[in-house]
Amino acid sequence: MSAGDGRWVGLADGVLARRHDELDLTTGLVLGADRALVVDTRGDARQGAELAAAVRAVTDLPVTVVLTHAHFDHCFGTAAFGPVPVYAQAGCAAAISATAAQQRTEWVRYYREHGDPATADALAATDPPLPDRPVCPRPGDTALLDLGGRRAVLLHPGPGHTGHDLAVHLPDDAVLFAGDLLENGAPPSHGPDAHPADWPAAVDALLALGATRIAPGHGDPMTPSQAVAQRDELAVVARLHTGPSAQ
Repeated sequence: MSAGDGRWVGLADGVLARRHDELDLTTGLVLGADRALVVDTRGDARQGAELAAAVRAVTDLPVTVVLTHAHFDHCFGTAAFGPVPVYAQAGCAAAISATAAQQRTEWVRYYREHGDPATADALAATDPPLPDRPVCPRPGDTALLDLGGRRAVLLHPGPGHTGHDLAVHLPDDAVLFAGDLLENGAPPSHGPDAHPADWPAAVDALLALGATRIAPGHGDPMTPSQAVAQRDELAVVARLHTGPSAQ
């Protein structure tokens, strides 16, 4: 799979989602007057370089990065952006440190078995840097980034896809980058670090923000009604884990 497989999708003036064929990933770019915010960095150094070049083709503003969680496809490309501030939920750095080697081994094997040695080699050679700006240690906590004339609110809605999910809300644009708390085109991934019983409540916290355009971690941008439908599907899974009283 080529690293240069992305295309931009406009969500609002100066707010873009970048769609990638690889794993149907969605990253983001938010432009302020003073700096640009990149949401997630792809899955290895080569893919991160593709995204960084695509960002530089749009803007020469100084870059800040936000990572939505510690899964390799969202955070292993960070080094391509150089020494920039990298925000993540307070538990994300420890999760990357604890799981990077295992994720790398598992997914290098996956790419080799699926006939993609170039991606396997790039991932095998990638050592992801850790985020250096921990925020939002408790569920419901927020942190405000001023990009210059545009506010970006970082929110930890509680455990869901992982225990350290972080969403990016642009209240003045009614846009939300949800990370893998939401996916479009496939059911959300319940990995070993997921919290199925708590996941619907985390999505409820996102829905309460009132965003009209939602960029999921994978798939095309979603409408609020699509997000509500996925929340209801997550509630079914939650009931399987906690019993019929789960809401």
